[in-house]
Amino acid sequence: MNYSSIARQYFELAPQVGVLEGSGTYRGVAGSRALGTWVQFDVRVQQASALVLEARFLAYGCPYVIAVAAWIAERAPGLKAGGGLPESVVALQQRFGVPVEKLGRLLTIEDAWNHAIKMWHGSMRSRP
Repeated sequence: MNYSSIARQYFELAPQVGVLEGSGTYRGVAGSRALGTWVQFDVRVQQASALVLEARFLAYGCPYVIAVAAWIAERAPGLKAGGGLPESVVALQQRFGVPVEKLGRLLTIEDAWNHAIKMWHGSMRSRP
């Protein structure tokens, strides 16, 4: 397959790969390795401002999955928690040149991100 230069760059470098732990960290997971795509995002959120301070990811899938997850994690700091991805799935598809038949993989990435943010929202509701 012929990957775009940005897809190759983020696949090869995979910035922000890894895990976060500790206070203010929330994890979201989506997909299945058995089905070919699995993504995990860890986000650290500053409670007072509801801003994402940092993000890390782990992923199993095609190079597009790794590249897009890396790009999202790299751009996450400063995002408002609950504001969604830095770009829409369609914009990410265009930015990285993801073929239409792999669009479902981008939706799995979005689901993992949304799950991490949902975990943060849930923690905020349980506070006194």
